[in-house]
Amino acid sequence: MILLLLLFLGVPSYSGAQEIDKKLFGAYQTALVIVNRSSGGVTKVNPTLCARRLSPCSTFKIYNTLIGLKLGLLKGTDDPWYIWDGVHRDIEEWNRDLTFREAFRVSAVPAYQALARQIGPERMKTFIEQIGYGNRDISAGIDTFWLPRPGKTGILISADEQLLLLNQLLDGKLPFSGKHLKIIRNVMLVTETEKGKLYGKTGSGKNAEGKEVLGWFVGFLESGGGEYVFACNITGGEHPSGKAARTIVENIFRSQNLL
Repeated sequence: MILLLLLFLGVPSYSGAQEIDKKLFGAYQTALVIVNRSSGGVTKVNPTLCARRLSPCSTFKIYNTLIGLKLGLLKGTDDPWYIWDGVHRDIEEWNRDLTFREAFRVSAVPAYQALARQIGPERMKTFIEQIGYGNRDISAGIDTFWLPRPGKTGILISADEQLLLLNQLLDGKLPFSGKHLKIIRNVMLVTETEKGKLYGKTGSGKNAEGKEVLGWFVGFLESGGGEYVFACNITGGEHPSGKAARTIVENIFRSQNLL
């Protein structure tokens, strides 16, 4: 509860927070919040932007996956899962059969759209309400509500809310088992060094012209016996994307000697 109050009061930083070199953000408008789960220290960059709700894009795959696991629709991470429908898409890695781990790693939208349809609107809405995910609006369509679409408003969430949900997930306060948490940790691992392990999920949003306009990277870091939860989104600048947001977060943790 204290963490929730601190985040939503919009105070820039608290004890245990480390200064961040703003040059690492480049020309992007960056919303970033990091919580040291051991000390309770909070670092927040641009509180107003951290409170701004945006499309979660593919970061929603974290919860789509957890719901699929809860309902028994997903099994082993390396078992065959997505069967390619033969439709050729721009991202070549999507144009083949994929295991669950592979689909998560390459952020295969068709695979997760199929999973959302299996879950169905009623069950999806129930879980969204239980989790308390953003504005809880899935009315844009069961297989598109987490994606930005011109003329449609889908589910929206802020960096503050993303972080709070991840914190609750790690605390075991969401409706998913320890087994489910272990699996999602496994597929979210993106970088491992001598200093730490970084877990996360990117997300990218495009406008009607296909230009990248939004990038997300959310997740957590294990380093030096401590754990840090973070949420970052970027807009503006040139080609804001999930990849660019991930680079920013990784560079920040490296500059702090945590990764």
